Amino acid sequence: MSVAYPIEPALARSASELPIGEQWAYEQKFDGFRAIAFVTADSVRLQSRAGKELLRYFPELQFPPGDYIVDGEIVIDAEGGGEAFGLLQQRIHPAASRITKLSTEWPASFVAFDLLAHDGNDLLEQPFAERRRELEAIPGLRRAQLVRDPAEAEPWLRNTEGVIAKRLDMPYTPGKRTAMVKVKRQRTIDCVVVGYRPGKAANSVGSLILGLYEADGNLRVVGHSSGFNAAEKRELLERLGAYETGNRGSGDPSRWTADRDLEWVELRPELVVEVSYDHVSDGRIRHGTKVLRWREDKPARECVYEQLK
Repeated sequence: MSVAYPIEPALARSASELPIGEQWAYEQKFDGFRAIAFVTADSVRLQSRAGKELLRYFPELQFPPGDYIVDGEIVIDAEGGGEAFGLLQQRIHPAASRITKLSTEWPASFVAFDLLAHDGNDLLEQPFAERRRELEAIPGLRRAQLVRDPAEAEPWLRNTEGVIAKRLDMPYTPGKRTAMVKVKRQRTIDCVVVGYRPGKAANSVGSLILGLYEADGNLRVVGHSSGFNAAEKRELLERLGAYETGNRGSGDPSRWTADRDLEWVELRPELVVEVSYDHVSDGRIRHGTKVLRWREDKPARECVYEQLK
């Protein structure tokens, strides 16, 4: 094959809404590890987005025999739907015995969504519509569903990680964001402000520490939100000062172990904020957290962990 290992995957640029037009098609956005599989008659190589070998971490993955290079996503299907990204992260482990154990308990699968080469033919310059047609001709592959009507993709924006929109007339563009658009599902949640981290500048707030109440009444830290401008950071310090408990430290409370290297200031659990986010892993908000508004109308005790489910 003329496509050499490793190859940079084609990337998607972010957008706030789906592009519309006859040259666009739509796929579900999965919560997994991007990977490209190089399959020959006697071997399989599986590279990560960064070009690292992945197959040793996922020994249970099987690919139909043949001679092809396929782009896709490694996922672990979660109970009740969606993907279990936290379980996927546990696989990147140096101990082969642990990998083997996890591969049996929570097997991963490969979801294919593009074909880069087939039977010795380089398909990079072919339009996506042609590459997809050849991909569907390979039996035994789990493939991402592709739809042409944006209305059919809308449920993915509400119930999954989002949508990847692809130009049917474009070639595969390694390392570039010219042929695909990603629209992430935007989620919102109401959280208790349980503390803050001081900003780098004097007399300022760097980020808010967010919590939710569990069924037993415990207040569980689920993440943080930053991204404030300089003026907001100074204003926040004045606003939060009245709620300080006097407790502070450097990651001392066990519930903040994920933040153990950062100074924190504890607040009385009375303030509520609505935040947007786009990813949850292991019970914590991981990416894209942004404060949308303060909820003076909502009691802190109504900010329950069930919201994340």
